[in-house]
Amino acid sequence: MMKYISPLLLFFFCFSAIAQKNIHHRWNNQLQKYVSEAGTVDYKSWQNDQENLEAYLETLAQFPPSENSSKNHKLAYWINAYNALTVQLILKNYPLKSIKEIKSPWDNPIFSTGGNQYSLGDIEHKILRKMDEPRIHFAINCASASCPKLLNSAFQEKQLEQQLVEVTQSFLKDPTKNIIQPDQLELSKIFLWFGKDFGSKADLLSFIAKFSGVSLDRPKIDYLTYDWSLNE
Repeated sequence: MMKYISPLLLFFFCFSAIAQKNIHHRWNNQLQKYVSEAGTVDYKSWQNDQENLEAYLETLAQFPPSENSSKNHKLAYWINAYNALTVQLILKNYPLKSIKEIKSPWDNPIFSTGGNQYSLGDIEHKILRKMDEPRIHFAINCASASCPKLLNSAFQEKQLEQQLVEVTQSFLKDPTKNIIQPDQLELSKIFLWFGKDFGSKADLLSFIAKFSGVSLDRPKIDYLTYDWSLNE
């Protein structure tokens, strides 16, 4: 016997499904408007147009991933959340020359959803890094020149694999971020700070060869100075 479902409950289920499907649409529009193809951010203009960003973060707070959500849905949600919250943090403190001018930028709780509060550090270390996907390090952006560029489109569940390949290749092939030669690597300190996420040295070299397209021959590894100046 079919159980009765009230129209109000049916409307809620439909609205929730639609919201989940289109949850990153507003963020995508903001990125297209204020972030260049090269990843530079027009914070000055964005500072005068923060309502859509705030509305997007409110939507994220209302519709967090469920336990049954796909891994790619969760990754896209938390990557976008991290990037949007970082932009919001910069805008609230703009003008400034570096995110490091802000007191404890990665430690202060700045986002609430599902009855929990999160800092940027919580999102990165307690959620994203635990999802066994090292390419998240090239998708999240810390608003700094040496960071992987802020992609000017939102990460989406169905396009996520393609997007992660794109941002990883872009980062490795950018000579301002990494200098990759068969016998010499000058790498971003991201590979030093988060080395265990990439596995053993052999795993790391395999990863770099795969996404850079350079065949490596027992290269020497050094690390580049990290530029924390604002990515504008």
